Amino acid sequence: MNKSELIDAIAASADISKATAGKALDAVIESVTGAMQKGDDVVLVGFGTFTVKERAERTGRNPQTGAAIKIASAKVPSFKPGKGLKDAVN
Repeated sequence: MNKSELIDAIAASADISKATAGKALDAVIESVTGAMQKGDDVVLVGFGTFTVKERAERTGRNPQTGAAIKIASAKVPSFKPGKGLKDAVN
């Protein structure tokens, strides 16, 4: 399912226009992104938790030369599904 299909599904489920559903979806995405940029977790009970994790610095290899390179530490987004979502999928 892509974004436009998700907007169609939201509009049909909530009995609202596609434009309103698109604005609502964009607002949710912006809110989750903004909270994660500040370092906050976003917890949707029954669905899951969006968090920011710190990936440590590590040594990698250049595939062309085989030389060791340093890969810098980074913050990465993470999602842990909740029990309700796991049960629905299984």
